[in-house]
Amino acid sequence: MTKVTSLRRTMKMKKHQKALLIAAALWVSTFLFSGFGTGAAYAATPAAVLQARSQMKQSSISELTNDTRVFKVDPKIEAKNVRFQNRYGFDIAGHLYLPKNFDAQKQYKAVVVSGPFGAVKEQSSGLYAQEMAKHGYVAVAFDPSMTGESGGTRRNMASPDIFVEDYSAAVDFISNLKFVNPDKVGAIGICGLSGMALTAAANDTRIKAVATSAMYDMSDSIRNHYQGDYYTPEQREKVKEHLAVMRDKEAKEGQAIPGSHELAVDAQGHVISHDTMFPDKLPADANSVVKGFYDYYVGRAYHPRSINSNTLAWDSTTPYGFFNFSLMEHIDEISPRPVLLITGEKAHSKYFADAAYAKLKAPKREIVVPGATHTDLYDQMDKIPFDDLVQFFDDALK
Repeated sequence: MTKVTSLRRTMKMKKHQKALLIAAALWVSTFLFSGFGTGAAYAATPAAVLQARSQMKQSSISELTNDTRVFKVDPKIEAKNVRFQNRYGFDIAGHLYLPKNFDAQKQYKAVVVSGPFGAVKEQSSGLYAQEMAKHGYVAVAFDPSMTGESGGTRRNMASPDIFVEDYSAAVDFISNLKFVNPDKVGAIGICGLSGMALTAAANDTRIKAVATSAMYDMSDSIRNHYQGDYYTPEQREKVKEHLAVMRDKEAKEGQAIPGSHELAVDAQGHVISHDTMFPDKLPADANSVVKGFYDYYVGRAYHPRSINSNTLAWDSTTPYGFFNFSLMEHIDEISPRPVLLITGEKAHSKYFADAAYAKLKAPKREIVVPGATHTDLYDQMDKIPFDDLVQFFDDALK
């Protein structure tokens, strides 16, 4: 046997051994994530297989090894960690949800989901994404820039522009998965991310349909306060002066200072701000709206990365962006793509959905859930009209 022949055989054996190792690794991964011991009768798809089916350069898919979701997780719905960059270079963190009996060689309809304002993907948006996956959709729930696990040197800062961009970045990611039909992508906005979802859809024609739940227009809510009649012109000037002081203080100290994203003004003209979203304990006379938020964020859906879960607050200069720029100026241009607005009969935020519905052109639909409050639509399965939501996207993304 010549030295060349021996070398070729050695190389061939090494290639064969490498192939066996890769196959074994994939088998072990499938075994580990197949629901062994849970009664699940499916084999999970290794993240490496999904990553190989992604066409977006600035993105990654990995296994969800540290699961901190706070809703009831369906073990038959696979979830993976994903990261992708938006147009401004922020790394966006998300969870990718796959339908039952997922086949990476097929193409599926898809939705991107975020919200509420100050929440994280482990809360309401993840629940919505999981439910859509149960009905055959590939779904991504994501943390907006500078919040949750998403990137940004400044933390807990909100921006109407950047948050709108995050929706389009999520579409960049999901529409470039080879197992997603790029012509069948929708968007869902919950609470304060609803205005961002609608604004994104107005100009991003890749979003073929958009739905909102428990809608809030954060530009209107922050700049004009509740129902647009909170601030007098004098009070608004006081708020602007407060923001100028906070911005100067942050510049001098070189660090972020927490504060309220919606600033109240008392009878003496003093601006009221807090360094956490809620007190440790609500007063006995707390109104039902505050109690609803508290019961969700601090109670049944507490998550340490959620700004609203009592241990954090927004950056004190957050209102600047919403004072400067309004959301939803051109949502009439979403037409002829369809829009669904879901709100509650008892939701204090219902007027936001009503106002958006009036501004939208057909095709449009508003669902008012009998007896539902604003936060009921975050996680109460008997109140959220998922059947209608799924049917809406089924029809829109045919």
